[in-house]
Amino acid sequence: MQQASETQSSYESVETDLCVIGAGSGGLSVAAAAAAMGVPVVLIEKGAMGGDCLNYGCVPSKALIAAGHAAQAMRDSARFGIAPVEPQVDMAAVRTHIRATIEAIAPNDEVARFQAMGVRVLRVHARFIAPDCVEADGVRIKARRFVIATGSRPASPPIPGLDQIPFLTNESVFDLEALPKRLGVIGGGPIGLELAQAFRRLGSEVIVLEAGKILGREDQELANPLRDRLVREGVILRESAAILRIEPQPGGARIVLGSKAGDEPLDVSHVDVTHVLVAAGRKPNVDDLGLELAKVAYDDKGVRVNKSLRASNRRVYAIGDVAGGAQFTHAANYHAGLVLRATLFRLPVSVKPHLIPRVTYTEPQIAVAGLGEREARAIHSRIVIHRWPFSENDRARAEGRHEGHVKIIATPGGRILGAGIVGAHAGELIAAWQLAITKGLKLSDMASVVLPYPTLSEAAKRAAILHYAPRLASPGLQSVLKFLRRFG
Repeated sequence: MQQASETQSSYESVETDLCVIGAGSGGLSVAAAAAAMGVPVVLIEKGAMGGDCLNYGCVPSKALIAAGHAAQAMRDSARFGIAPVEPQVDMAAVRTHIRATIEAIAPNDEVARFQAMGVRVLRVHARFIAPDCVEADGVRIKARRFVIATGSRPASPPIPGLDQIPFLTNESVFDLEALPKRLGVIGGGPIGLELAQAFRRLGSEVIVLEAGKILGREDQELANPLRDRLVREGVILRESAAILRIEPQPGGARIVLGSKAGDEPLDVSHVDVTHVLVAAGRKPNVDDLGLELAKVAYDDKGVRVNKSLRASNRRVYAIGDVAGGAQFTHAANYHAGLVLRATLFRLPVSVKPHLIPRVTYTEPQIAVAGLGEREARAIHSRIVIHRWPFSENDRARAEGRHEGHVKIIATPGGRILGAGIVGAHAGELIAAWQLAITKGLKLSDMASVVLPYPTLSEAAKRAAILHYAPRLASPGLQSVLKFLRRFG
């Protein structure tokens, strides 16, 4: 009994209102906002502050993409009367640029900043030991509410031989000091294509291997201009590619492709590469959190939550990637706002997935807000679609970036259901349409706004105006105009 008492007393006991597990974008947002309102908060993070977005995802990838864009601009300058040159790429310097970008943003997520806010930060692994208690390296935290914000990590597909080679993921690719000579990208989703194009522009040979179609979850009308651009830039796309196995080779790996009839391989071919990048999805970080002891239900998609992001244990919420659904930093921040309303103010909240836009940061970019055409047709008996090409936009013509178009989906009455843009700066242009969808605006609102000329945003306005073009030629309106003309 004495020994047990001594063991128990070796733990520090902490009681708090809110315990946040995970210091990625969503977890940091919850902790900062709660602390600003005077709520006691404990924040636990075993890895890097800032999570995947700052250290391995959004920030480094966009820094790499910017480097690739600068290299491609040197090749594409002839159309402006400037002699094109093949860029000389120093991959070590590119890596320095990536790290400098991370370091410039990192102070916003540092431990000292959150401690100054009044947040207690523990840089250790957290694990539930009871429905109302978490243990973190000798500290036991009891809280009124827990928020699981542990994010996700790259998934490794079950490809025979993959574990026999030193493959890259988004957690390691940004540390490369030398440019891959021949890069094989497994996965044709947004992450795979962004990195594929960036490395191709920096000078690598790139082969993308995708089991279905690239951006298979996206509207292919939006994906096709990107597909054409990637091919023109020299990215080799192998769609409907079945990988049988991967074999280590001197200086790289051999990716064996083909199909099977029973145990017999058919149509076998292979691709030899110096590096393999796996970008075939992500898996939620639910391992070793003691979720069983917390009575929190979960599966391979993450913590099971209801529409208010509450888990089966009513003390526990989950946000961001670990809650399933859209795996975006802005989705995690959106979830954070909802959970704060629910936990601090006891207000009813409900996740609305159509309020979460998405962007693929290739060139051209692809941005989507609200419902896509397929989703809209599944919900609504009648929809209308309006398109306007960037080839008809003066600014796009002036800049020589006129591929792609705007696609607007609405009800016959003009209520905006969704918008998709493929083209230059699509991620910026989608913001106005996301606002319109969030606030329930109609196409008449978008058509009536005055925009500066010349801007790319005019293309979206022209798409909205198309909704009213048939009315201008209607016999009724023509009769009214004819009548009014009698009065001079």
